[in-house]
Amino acid sequence: MAIETSHGLLVASLRTGSRRVFAINPLAAARYRDRHGVSRKKSDPGDALVLANILRTDMHAHRRLPADSELAQAITVLARAQQDAVWTRQQVANQVRSLLREYYPAALLAFQGKQGGLTRADARVVLTLAPTPAKAAKLTLAQLRAALKRSGRLRGCDTEAERLRDIFRAEYAHQLPGVEAAFGHPSSWPCSSSWTPPARPRTISRRRPQPPFTSTPTARSSSASPAWDRCSAPACSPSWAMTGDDSPTPGL
Repeated sequence: MAIETSHGLLVASLRTGSRRVFAINPLAAARYRDRHGVSRKKSDPGDALVLANILRTDMHAHRRLPADSELAQAITVLARAQQDAVWTRQQVANQVRSLLREYYPAALLAFQGKQGGLTRADARVVLTLAPTPAKAAKLTLAQLRAALKRSGRLRGCDTEAERLRDIFRAEYAHQLPGVEAAFGHPSSWPCSSSWTPPARPRTISRRRPQPPFTSTPTARSSSASPAWDRCSAPACSPSWAMTGDDSPTPGL
């Protein structure tokens, strides 16, 4: 059997029997298609003929799907998901870097040279707290220390807070106040679950049990913050903590 994909329900069904399944790269299939016509016209019967002839003439040049165990296939799915998450995180980081170049050079100077750059947890927390240069310049040492601790940093908070304060209060080129506020508005920031701030630890509530299906999402802050903190996409939905009676209770 020749097919242009290596995953999916159809492939899973084909692999359950004794058939030998070959996953042909779509680009390779497109090159073979030129043997049968120059019009580049696509059709299901034509594609089936191309795939059949690929195995008839060049089966030795293609690798069949291995007979992996269920555990190996599960590991493959998880590895692919992890790889996609890394690529998505880097893509969003590139978008954020391009956005910050337009109005917020202090943030680039503060985090760009560190390992992880703008994908670091402290960068996400600080940018959520101060999405504009004007707000960043007003941050105190106490606020910066608290933000660093919320990001999970355990050592050197005082030194890092002083460094960030000096960077944020230095002189830079600025956009007009209204334009700067527009750049810092949540709608201007890329949205991705890869930029969701660190979740709060799971907490067991001692409150009285609540009736089921009566909880409401956590109230969002009205202050302007990057879109990763106020995204309405399913991947960025509010975190729920489970109470002692296993009913969802927001805000813990």
